[in-house]
Amino acid sequence: MQIFTKKRVIVAAVLLALGGGAVMMMKPSADKTKEQLPRYRTAVVDTGNLTQTVTASGTLNPVALVNVGSQVSGQVSELNADFNDRVKKGQVLLKLDPTIFNAQVKQAEASLASAEANRRLAQANLERNQRLQAQNFVSGSAMDQSKRELEVADANIKVARAQLDNAVANLNNSVIRSPIDGVIIKRTIDIGQTVAAAFQTPNLFQIARDLTKMQIDTNVSEADVGALRDGLPARFVVDAYPDREFEATLRQFRLAANVQQNVVTYNVVLDVDNKDELLKPGMTAQVRVVVGQRQNVLRIPTAALRFKLSDEEQAKENKRKEASASASASANAAAASASKTAANDNDDDIGFRSRRDQTRTFKVYKLDDKNQAVPVDIQIGLSNFRFTEVLKGDLKAGDKVIIRSAAKNGENG
Repeated sequence: MQIFTKKRVIVAAVLLALGGGAVMMMKPSADKTKEQLPRYRTAVVDTGNLTQTVTASGTLNPVALVNVGSQVSGQVSELNADFNDRVKKGQVLLKLDPTIFNAQVKQAEASLASAEANRRLAQANLERNQRLQAQNFVSGSAMDQSKRELEVADANIKVARAQLDNAVANLNNSVIRSPIDGVIIKRTIDIGQTVAAAFQTPNLFQIARDLTKMQIDTNVSEADVGALRDGLPARFVVDAYPDREFEATLRQFRLAANVQQNVVTYNVVLDVDNKDELLKPGMTAQVRVVVGQRQNVLRIPTAALRFKLSDEEQAKENKRKEASASASASANAAAASASKTAANDNDDDIGFRSRRDQTRTFKVYKLDDKNQAVPVDIQIGLSNFRFTEVLKGDLKAGDKVIIRSAAKNGENG
C-alpha cells in the first residue's frame, strides 16, 4: 500500500513539472503574439474615378406662378374655374355681383351729362355777353366772369368723364380673368363669399404657367457654394418616386444670403424638365449637384484625413524628431530655427505652404517597412465622403495609409 502511494506522488510531481514547463513555453509565445497585433487600421492607396457632389434639400415649384387677385370688393356671384383646370389667357374665372358697379356707372354718366349741360349754358352766356359788349352794354369784368364760368364748366366735364372711366373700370374689374395660359393649382374663394379689397389685394387663384417646366428652390450651405456655377448637372429624388432619379441643371445662384440662427445659406435654383408631369408643385427634392469629376486619379480614403496620433504616439514622434535633429552636426542656428518652424508646420493638420500656394495641405500617416506611422503632407483636390484626390505628396499606389487606430482585440482593416 505504501509503495502504491509513493508511485502516485511521483507521477503527480512529474505531471506538475511538465505542466509548468509548458506554461513557461507558451507565455513568451503569447507575449510575442500580443506584440505582433496590428496597431492601426489601414487602407491601400489606389487609382480610380472620383466624383464630388454638393447635396441640398429643396422644393419643386412652377417656373412661372401667378397670383390672381381682385382690385374691387364685392360678392362672388359666378365661379367658372376650379382646381387643376387648364385656362386660357382672358378666360373668365369668376364674377362679382355687378349691381353696385352698374349703379356707379349710371351715376357717373348722369354727372357727365350735368357737366356738359352747364358748359353749354356757360358757352351761351359768353356769346351773349360778347354781343352786348360790342354795343357797350356789358363791362369788362362781366366778360371775365363769363369766361371763367366756361373754363370751370370744361374742368367739371373732365372730372365727370374721369369718374365715369373709373366706374366703368370697376365694372370691368368685377369680372376676374386669367392673365396667362396655365393650370390652376390653388383656389381660395367660393361662390357667395365676399371679396374685400379695401386694405390689400386678395389672392383668389394661383395659376402655374407650364407644369412641364419646373424648378427646384434649394438652400445650399456657405461651405459648398464656392464649387457651384451655372450649368452644372444635378440629380434628385422625391418621396413619391423613391426608386427613380430625375435630372436637373443649375440655372441660378442668388447672391442674397439667408441667415437663420447664425447659419448662412444661399438660394440655388435648378431647372427641371417635367414633360411627363410626374412631379408636382410643393414636392420635396433631395438634390445632388455634380461639381467635379476626375478619371484615373490617385486617391485615398477620406477617413485618412481625420486620423491623428494619440498623445503617447505623438510624444514618441517628437522625441524621434529631436534625436534626428541633434544628430545633424552640420546644421547651424538658422537651419535649426527653420527646422523647428517646419516641425511646427508638420504638427498642423491643415496649413498653407506659402502665400502663393493656396491649395489645401493636409497631413496623413502611412506605414513604412517597419510598420511605423510616418507623417506625409499632401495637397488634395476633389473629395467626397469615400475618397479624396491626392494632387501632391509622397504617396503612390499601393502604399498603406492609416484610417484609424486598431481595436484592443487586434481588429485589422
